[in-house]
Amino acid sequence: MDLTPRITIRDVAAQAGVSVATVSKVINGRYGVAADTTARVQAVINDLGYEASLVAQSLRNHRTNVIGILVSDLEPFSAELLKGAADAIRGSGFEMVIYSAGGHAASHVGWERRYLSRLSGTLIDGAVLVTPTVVDVNYGAPIVAIDPHTGQSGLPTIDSDNLRGGQLATNHLLGLGHRRIAMISGRPDLQSSQLREQGYRQALESAGVAADEELILVGDYDPETSAACTRQLLASARPPTAIFGANDVSAIAVIEAAAPLGLRVPEDLSVVGFDNIPESALCSPPLTTVNQPIRQMGERSIQLLLQLMRGDHVSSTHITLATDLVVRQSTRPR
Repeated sequence: MDLTPRITIRDVAAQAGVSVATVSKVINGRYGVAADTTARVQAVINDLGYEASLVAQSLRNHRTNVIGILVSDLEPFSAELLKGAADAIRGSGFEMVIYSAGGHAASHVGWERRYLSRLSGTLIDGAVLVTPTVVDVNYGAPIVAIDPHTGQSGLPTIDSDNLRGGQLATNHLLGLGHRRIAMISGRPDLQSSQLREQGYRQALESAGVAADEELILVGDYDPETSAACTRQLLASARPPTAIFGANDVSAIAVIEAAAPLGLRVPEDLSVVGFDNIPESALCSPPLTTVNQPIRQMGERSIQLLLQLMRGDHVSSTHITLATDLVVRQSTRPR
């Protein structure tokens, strides 16, 4: 296979008829180059499609102007976060590189340390870690954690009010007259998941409804696991009349698993999710869900990281964003 060789700074210098040092001055915006020479060099750079090596730049300037975002996998939650991060970084003078472990890191505690070591030093000036398993990571540059497994820690963190969200979802179903309300919970290792279940339990207790442990199953935020949980719940002698899925992926799996059993949503079964990812409005019926401001979480993580990188005063390094209920067509009165 014939691969086109990488354009080098020497190629630019040769075509522009100047020295490598002159090209370097133009690239780095230094003084001492005539305007017409600068224009000629820049024209050659554009024509050849030359890109300076990030590693070489960082070795010279000790900066890359690149922010790294590390995710264990690219799924609906992280995809929305990345949209918000992209909005926030626009116009900042920084670029963004996304490093995904392709799902392989999800079950390995400490994956962040390994992947940070690959990016640190010469590739990025700071990092955002999405749902990190550990927070005692340090590679000599600012780091912001989104929804860390263990909750707030020494690292600057961005999360949402998961406890309140669990209460909102459950109170909505209680207000519709449901009493046998099941929950398909998320990953037990995530504090955000624990808080959603805690909110569910608190709402039941406040309404005088005893939590039935047989109605609380672990779905791991996984659609196949959540579908299996749904079939188990609906096959019981006293099935629930409503199910709260700890995220939208789980709740959508509930709707899809109920249909082959001859159960209609919401006529026979009310369903509530959590996250408000775009798919929640597009499923049939559209899903009632707790809105977690995911894109805003991505935006705020970049804004906070940039403040830390600039050395600005930061009033708070632990930011919790509000959650609210979005009522659609997957719930109805009992």
